[in-house]
Amino acid sequence: MIYVLPSIFLGWALGANDAANVFGPSVASGLVPYRKATIVSAIFVVIGAVVGGAAGLETIGSLSTGDVVEGALSVLSAAISVAIMTYFGLPVSTSQAVVGGIVGIGLILGGINLRILLKVVIAWLATPFGAMLLGYVLYKIATPIFRRIKSVQVQDLFLKIVAWIVGAYGSFSLGANNVANVTGALVGKYLSVQMAALIGGLSIAFGILTYSRKVMMTVGKRIVELDHFSSLISIFAESLTVWVYALIGVPVSTSQAIVGGVLGAGYAKGTRLGSKKILLRIIFGWVGTPTVAGIISMGIYWIYTRF
Repeated sequence: MIYVLPSIFLGWALGANDAANVFGPSVASGLVPYRKATIVSAIFVVIGAVVGGAAGLETIGSLSTGDVVEGALSVLSAAISVAIMTYFGLPVSTSQAVVGGIVGIGLILGGINLRILLKVVIAWLATPFGAMLLGYVLYKIATPIFRRIKSVQVQDLFLKIVAWIVGAYGSFSLGANNVANVTGALVGKYLSVQMAALIGGLSIAFGILTYSRKVMMTVGKRIVELDHFSSLISIFAESLTVWVYALIGVPVSTSQAIVGGVLGAGYAKGTRLGSKKILLRIIFGWVGTPTVAGIISMGIYWIYTRF
């Protein structure tokens, strides 16, 4: 059981950070209440992890050739990195943190599957740009249709209903894709795929329910100011992007996907970037996260081998 504790910690940190990626814009724009959003998100994250998480779990499980101790230590380093970034209100890539932790120990042991690593890194690079393109295109397609609704009351009701549907779908995609980041390093070494999916999903849900407000506001308000309609477009673009990668078994960053979706919808709407400084901080978090996680994993492994 002790080997699973770092994964539970990482799942909590992931949920606290990444709930912003499926409900942040809607909560920040006042379309849905924060507490109800966290409850719905937590439920569908668990469903997504159990139903659709197997492919990604197997990918991460095959990235490292180490044993269960090394897998647990790499997860612990990722959890520490994500928790630090979450404290500062930055949406970071848990996928990058986990892979950084695995690579850090792998560099010491010489046990990295380079083919799988290359596949994951390419997906990282494509994620924000794909979501940005989707956000832009979806906004351009959906706007004329939405404007045909003449009644303001009907528009408001439509937006609220769609917000819950899109948020639930986004949470499902989050669980299906990112559960691999939580328990994937232990698959085949200590946990079965099914048990890894359940434990990972529940720990992510706990993070959503307890500590997700700060990052929600960063994503929802401080990158690009979005109205209710464009916020839903950004979430849908993120959800589609993440779900596609879940189907092919590559865990990607929901943080990168939602930032891409927000920017795409924002630019399609004609909204200017809210804060270049905030965007630069987020990008710095993406670049720094795998580096920090790798360094931490090396340090933790060094301490472990000495004691």
